[in-house]
Formats: sequence, C-alpha cells, structure tokens
Amino acid sequence: MYSDLLLEHFRNPRNVGELAAPALTVEAGNPACGDILRLSVRFEDGRAEEARYKVRGCTASIAAGSALTEWIWGKTADELAAFDTSIMERALGGLEAESKHAAVLCADALKLLLKRRSR
Repeated sequence: MYSDLLLEHFRNPRNVGELAAPALTVEAGNPACGDILRLSVRFEDGRAEEARYKVRGCTASIAAGSALTEWIWGKTADELAAFDTSIMERALGGLEAESKHAAVLCADALKLLLKRRSR
C-alpha cells in the first residue's frame, strides 16, 4: 500500500519535462524492473536552480522523480552528494520493500549527474 504523500506525487507530479542546455541531463535505469529516470538540472552560482524529470516506470518511481526534483532545488553539489535513499523514503512518506528501488533509482541519477558535472 502506498502512502498518501507518494500517491499525491504520482497523481500530481511536479517538474515533469526536460531542460535545455546548459542544464545537465542524465538517465539512470534499473535493469531488474526496467524503470528509467531522466533527470535534468540547471545550476547557477553553484546551486541547483531548476530540475525536471521524466520517468518510465512504476507508481513509486514516478512519484520519486517528482519528490526528487523538489528536494534538489537550491542544493549545492556537496548537498546533492550527501543524498541517500532514506531522504527519498521520508519525502514519499515511506516505501514498501518492493518499491525501494525507486529511491535507489534517484540516488543513481544523482550520482550520474554529479559525475557529469565534475567533467
């Protein structure tokens, strides 16, 4: 059973879409379930100023993408690097065991984003 907060993000997703360059865009996938998260973030003065996402996946992954973009805004690269899956679980009001892959997908996307940003 999904939390009310997770269902709110699923039914009314925030920040859906993509950002044009100079925003950074990465794509993370979960080969076990097939979910894919495409994350775009625009940085300004060392902070994430805008974030958008697209997800092909389950209810939890769609909701997690929405919650992730809200969490990202205003964060520095160091703050983004400190992300762990418990942040996403709290942002969604909890995740059942079979849905925890959604939080891992978000963590993987952030790692790719930070790797790309450091190039």
